[in-house]
Amino acid sequence: MEIRVLEDPAAPVAEMLTEAAARGGQIVLTGGSTPRRAYETAARAGTDWSGATVWFSDERCVPPADGRSNFGLADGALIGRLPKDQRPEVVRMEGELGPETGAANYEALVRERLGGDPRWDLLLLGLGPDSHVASLFPGKPEVQERSRLVAGVEHAGWDPLIPRISLTLPALNAARRVVFLVTGEDKAPAMRRAFGDPADPSSPAAHVRPESGELLVLCDAAAAKELSP
Repeated sequence: MEIRVLEDPAAPVAEMLTEAAARGGQIVLTGGSTPRRAYETAARAGTDWSGATVWFSDERCVPPADGRSNFGLADGALIGRLPKDQRPEVVRMEGELGPETGAANYEALVRERLGGDPRWDLLLLGLGPDSHVASLFPGKPEVQERSRLVAGVEHAGWDPLIPRISLTLPALNAARRVVFLVTGEDKAPAMRRAFGDPADPSSPAAHVRPESGELLVLCDAAAAKELSP
């Protein structure tokens, strides 16, 4: 694991996204407000994404046009801003189908396309103030899931309190490169729980440790303030 404290952590994330896209990679995007600027920067880079495939770490169980949709965020900030002939293939989580059906359908797609050990080239994640990752929340049963790659989350542990679909820890940890993008002082306690020495085992993010891949945490100084020097 490598932690980099940067003035503008969104900039290298945008660069990593465009590099992976140019190589035709399997890219997992995340939701939440933090990655928006990285997505917007990547959209302006002039990279042809047409050889890449975009997946999602999690989704709220809402239609894609709903303002709470993770797909909607990524589409508005990145995918939809690319020229039509340069857009990636997008494999969307169908949140509108509900947590169980949506999760089962997505799991089938992952296994069909990438097998039971999906070696995503770049998997981007955020970190919740409660140390949740994707839609794996502290104390919820989905954190313990080890046989499935995608889980339905009936009861979310953070706003908006609506059902979700989420990649599980085995799917997250299968990636070749996992990158956390974390900003803001409100994330400092979660950073300590997830990446401190020692990490807090009750933190879902503390269990994101790719077995055969790279783990990189890009954060600003405010988010890193509770980490030991």
